[in-house]
This record gives sequence, C-alpha cells and structure tokens, in this order.
Amino acid sequence: MAENGREELVITDAESEPLAGERSLNIVVVEQGCSLLRRMEICVAEAEKRSGKNAVNMQEMFTVYLIETRPMDAAAEGCNPAPDSLWRRYSEFELLRSYLIVTYPYIVIPPLPEKRAEFVWHKLTADNMDPDFVERRRVGLENFLMRVASHQVLSNDKILYHFLTDEHGWKEVVFETGFQAKADSRLRALSATFRVRNTNKRFMDMKQYSDELQSHTSQLLRARARVADRLYGVFKVHGNYGRVFSEWSAIEREMGDGLQSAGHHMDAYAASIDDILEEEEHYADQLKEYLFYAEALRAVCRKHELTQFELEVSSQDLISKKQQREELATGVVRTFSFKGMTNKLFGQEAPEQREARLKLIEELIAEGEDTVKEKTAECEEHVEKAWVDMQRFAEQKDKDLREALIHYAVMQISMCKKGIQVWSNAKECFLKM
Repeated sequence: MAENGREELVITDAESEPLAGERSLNIVVVEQGCSLLRRMEICVAEAEKRSGKNAVNMQEMFTVYLIETRPMDAAAEGCNPAPDSLWRRYSEFELLRSYLIVTYPYIVIPPLPEKRAEFVWHKLTADNMDPDFVERRRVGLENFLMRVASHQVLSNDKILYHFLTDEHGWKEVVFETGFQAKADSRLRALSATFRVRNTNKRFMDMKQYSDELQSHTSQLLRARARVADRLYGVFKVHGNYGRVFSEWSAIEREMGDGLQSAGHHMDAYAASIDDILEEEEHYADQLKEYLFYAEALRAVCRKHELTQFELEVSSQDLISKKQQREELATGVVRTFSFKGMTNKLFGQEAPEQREARLKLIEELIAEGEDTVKEKTAECEEHVEKAWVDMQRFAEQKDKDLREALIHYAVMQISMCKKGIQVWSNAKECFLKM
C-alpha cells in the first residue's frame, strides 16, 4: 500500500470491462457479500406531495417518497408477491444517514441528493417542489439506499432494516441506540484539527484530495451550467428561423412548400432542447453526488484527527502522572509547581501522607495506561478500517465518474448529430424549391 494517499485514490479498472451504455442512472454496482440485497429488492417507487402541520403547528407542504421492498427468495421461486411499501420524508433519510455517520465513523457514508437545487442554469427552476426536481431527488434517494445496501458493512445494520420495513416504529429504535450522545461536536473536531501533533500523512493527503475533488467538481458543474444556458439560447433562436420561414412561405408560390417544411424542422429542433437539458440534469446529479462525497471523505479524516488527539492527550496525561510518581518517590521536584513551592514554605509531607498520595497516583497511572491502550487500539482500528473503505470508495469513484463523463460525451455527440440532421433536412427542403 503506497504511503501517499492521493496515489492510492487512482485505481484503474481492467480495460476489458464492458461499458454499461444502457445502464440506468439510479443503479449502482452491488458488492460481493452484501447480504441485504441478496435478501431484498429495494426501490423508491414514487414521490407524492402532501400537506400537514409542522413542529410549530403551521401548515406546510412537503414531499414523501414510497419505498418498496420485496423478498428475493420469492422472486427466485417464481412468485411475484406485492411489495411491502411505506412512505418516508427526506428528513427521515437525513436521520438515517446521521446515525450511520456516528455509528460507522471509518466509512465514507454515501451522500443524500441535494435538498434544494444547486448549480442550475437560470432557465431551470430551483424550486424544491418542482416535479422535475422531485423526480431527480427520488432517483437520488434510491441511489443512496442502493449504495448503503450494497456496502458490506452498512448492509447488515439493523437500523437500516427497520428504516426499510417499519413505517412507524423505526425512529424510536434509532433514538434508543443513543447515537446522538456519541456524536462529536463540530467545535471539538475543529479544535482537534489544529492541535494534533502526529498526523497520519495518508489522511492529510486524503483530506487535501477531498478539498481538491470538491473544488474541481464545483468548477465543472458551474461550467456545465453556463454551457447549458448558452445551448438553450442557441436552440431557442432556431425557433426564430421556423417563424420567419413559415411567414415567408405565405408570400412565395414556388418556394412556399420548401420554406414551410424547413420551418417545421426548425421548430421541432428548438422545442427539443427542454427534454435534452432535463436529461442532462441527471448526469449533473451524478457529478453532484461526488461533490457531496468530498465532505464524507473529510468527515472520516476529521474522525481520525479526533481519535489521534484523544490518544495524544491521554499519553501526555500519563507522562505527567508518572513524573508526579517519580517526584513523590524521590522527593525531588524537577519542574516548577505549586507543590514544590508549598514544600519549600511549609516543609515536606509526612511519610503517611506521601504513601497515600503515591498509592493514589499508582491507581491513576494504571487507569491512564488502560486509557492509552484503549485509545491506541481505537486509533489503529480506525486507521485500518478507514483506509480499506477509502480504497473501496476510490474504485467506485473511478468507475462511476468515468461512466458519467462518457455518457455525457455521448449525449453531446448525439445532440450535435441531431443538429446536423436538422440542417441536412432543411437543405433537402431548399433543394426542392
């Protein structure tokens, strides 16, 4: 395993692997050994708008999503039973992910789709209740569940199973785990970032990589939004061609039919941009997923910094206590301290007092050694497990982004071919005049 974390991220797939050209956007590769997906089919079938009262007793509109599950053994036996179904709000997906982040700090937890649209071109609505946006978010939520259910560790979590099968009782189950009490405050994690002395170089490189991944993905999404806006304008201007040709055909006898036919081609071409750019938004959502994955990577690195900081604090405290034991045993105070000043002013402690203090410090040292061992084991376990999962994530990232960019290129090529075909048809119309 290379020491440089950013080198570890570049993991190439076999060149012989076929490209899934017809692959749906909401399907992810299922890892070997994920027991949940071997037992259960999972999908987010539809979304529905509802109204109700919120926590402050005010009326609000919200969206719920229908999760359907079906046992895999029934399908294998040739049966086709009706799926079990339940409705979940977006906030419930957020609660599930928060629980997973706290419970599995060494795993790069898959992100949720955006709650409100970002990096959109200005002709596209950013309303989170817009039907097209809700549909894209439905696809993203299904993708999130498939990511979690395909993970070898996350797929076996009981809370995930309750989320998928218990409509009314799962929140109580997740809160009973006490995961909120285990959550580290952002301030504590931030403090650890600046105070850790012996940082792991691989995690430092990984943290820097996550920042760069987020930066480059953001720039790519902004560029795509600008291109989409200009493309929208170019297509819509073709509608002016259609209008002019149609009006012109009314005053021409010999050329009228040709001009009118060319105008129809231009009108159809101008109208097609709406569907094209809506399809393009699905590819943008794939890039946004990895924009949000960057924060998930940083969360794993911050947890490492926190565990390392706690280990260093425990180790320093143990060293301090051992020094106190040595001073008590020898009667020599090597550093300036309040105890040293009182000894000079009021004399040494009685032998009985010294023995009692020495016994107490021995007990504290034993507790400190146990704490250091525990923190060392926790830190080593986090490093080992986190690095394994980061490598898994790197393989997934390379495959997904390569596929998304190839699909995007194919779509652009197809769109350009359509433009060539429209003008070729217009040329044929002009030749017949």
